[in-house]
Amino acid sequence: MVKEHCLIVHAAGKQLDLLRGEASRIAKVSQLGWSTDRAETGTRFCFEDAKAKNEFAVLCDNFGVASKHG
Repeated sequence: MVKEHCLIVHAAGKQLDLLRGEASRIAKVSQLGWSTDRAETGTRFCFEDAKAKNEFAVLCDNFGVASKHG
């Protein structure tokens, strides 16, 4: 997975589960792959293109979840 289309989010528990579900939905609609792994200060969500990453970033903002490029 290309690491340039990634966001690091600061969420845990049910909120993190919700974000995983939303990332899956975004990727499915876009017919793209995605992955997640632990980052030093959160969870890294990576997508196959910038459009999907940007859509996920907006979603994080809407949910009040802190995120940064990573």
